[in-house]
Amino acid sequence: MTKPFSFAGTTILTAIKRTVDPTTDVVHKENPSSHYVKSGKFSYAIVVVGEHPYAEGNGDSWNLTIPYPGPSTIKNVYRALKCVVIVISGRPVVIQPHLASIDALVAAWLPGTEGQGVADVLFGDYGFTGKLPMTWFKNVDQLPMNVGDPHYDPLFAFGYGLTTKPIRVN
Repeated sequence: MTKPFSFAGTTILTAIKRTVDPTTDVVHKENPSSHYVKSGKFSYAIVVVGEHPYAEGNGDSWNLTIPYPGPSTIKNVYRALKCVVIVISGRPVVIQPHLASIDALVAAWLPGTEGQGVADVLFGDYGFTGKLPMTWFKNVDQLPMNVGDPHYDPLFAFGYGLTTKPIRVN
């Protein structure tokens, strides 16, 4: 008798815990207050925010913002610590109000069940590679926006991307 196939996947949090040195204290706090962040004596933060998985009409959005509590979480952290913000979304979302205050932005899109891929590039086991398959707008008032439009002034242009080499620490 065969066992039924079951795959729960790996969350980004679990992947981070698996990837960092075992002596590293990884602290998880959902929607931390600025007081909590300031009092925690943390070295830096990885903030994961974004959209819930969706298909068809369930993902419709007129404002394309990161759902609550994402924006407040980003602010509470960057006001106190250096931070990397990982945005999980199926499309560009409004990020410009935070961009100048964060130290790095990772557009992870909707990574499915395997958060280990995010940790792999975040910690340098693999390099970042990728080019935007669409334009990332500054604000929704710019939409629709297409390459070649007279008003084309994106936050990140179509084809923008970053390529890094792996950093392997032995």
